[in-house]
Amino acid sequence: MQQQNGTIAPFGGFGLGLRRAHYDDFLTGDFADDKPVDFVEVISENYMIEGGRQLRILEQIRAKVPVIIHGVSMSIGSAGGLDSDYLDKLKTLEQRIDPLWVSDHLCWTRTSAHNSHDLLPMPLTEEALQAVCANIDHAQNTLGRAMLFENPSSYLTFPEDELSEWQFLSEMARRTGCYLLLDVNNIYVSSQNHGFCAMDYLSGLPLDRVRQIHLAGHDPATPERDMIIDTHDRPVCDAVWDLYAKAAQMLPQPVATMIERDDDIPPLSELLTELNQARAIADGAREPTSA
Repeated sequence: MQQQNGTIAPFGGFGLGLRRAHYDDFLTGDFADDKPVDFVEVISENYMIEGGRQLRILEQIRAKVPVIIHGVSMSIGSAGGLDSDYLDKLKTLEQRIDPLWVSDHLCWTRTSAHNSHDLLPMPLTEEALQAVCANIDHAQNTLGRAMLFENPSSYLTFPEDELSEWQFLSEMARRTGCYLLLDVNNIYVSSQNHGFCAMDYLSGLPLDRVRQIHLAGHDPATPERDMIIDTHDRPVCDAVWDLYAKAAQMLPQPVATMIERDDDIPPLSELLTELNQARAIADGAREPTSA
């Protein structure tokens, strides 16, 4: 465990999102002996179940490498508070797996009667910030641990916005003691969609609160659609690698870096090649510069 007394110690490992297509690789392939990753991340909701093969496989993999559980339905931005049944199931999973840490997204996904199963954007207002912080406090108190929250990809803004997203995240971390999961691809996607400077975003964050980075691919803009779509279905592009290199140079501590692929999933060997590229970039960022 990296977490002690509500704090999460830095961890500079490199990992992958665990997907069903790679179960056998992780359990019986070369991975079982060579361990070319330092951790895996799973979607929490896929394992918030009482039993079955999928949960047994996760337990077997957890015996080999640390696991991060990453949620998509906590709905931390819900004005009506968090779903108690959801939190109970998440806590059961957390106690069963003993994850490296637990994370989710800065978004809302549901009303009292409907779950959109999508990461819907937050209005960046003081009122919304107060609701988010209250929900984070509730979640962290329930789990008995600090959590990480990820910046989402964005396709619209609200006329009521009072803060930039990086200001919102900064204040959220200050008020609740939570940590940040920095999705570099999402910063790039949102910066291109909304016309802000990605370096302003990075510079405006409390980088000492970052404990993990996500890297992923996206669907670029086209002549028919001037918006970039965060699809996680292709390799990391050069622009995102460049932004990751800059982020790695700015971070004051090692962070866990992960390649995220959710569709058009390639053989594990291809993802490991991308992960080695991330290792090389991070190693280069830590090398002292010559005078």
